[in-house]
Amino acid sequence: MNIQIIGTKKCKETQKAERYFKERRIPFHFRDLTEKGLAKGELDNISRVISLDDLIDRESKRFKDRGMQFMVFDIEEELFTDPLLLKTPIVRNDRLVTVGYKPEVWQDWIK
Repeated sequence: MNIQIIGTKKCKETQKAERYFKERRIPFHFRDLTEKGLAKGELDNISRVISLDDLIDRESKRFKDRGMQFMVFDIEEELFTDPLLLKTPIVRNDRLVTVGYKPEVWQDWIK
């Protein structure tokens, strides 16, 4: 199992995901989006499992502050240039991916 949690340190859902894996003593790698965004290949791999439309957080303060609800834009380009628009946490286990806090899915990964 190769768990990677992608999110921000301030995100409550990301903190819950980290706690979930820590409590079960499952090692994971944390990627803070405020420090480093996703590489093009990573975004492509994730978008094969989760649609780009499901990856962008249209309810986020960042999305609204930029006035994006009134704009026409390329979702992939925006997520690549501004990774803080991503819904978090993104949890990866090799080719398996979830967005948000999904302990019921992660439980199946552990089995």
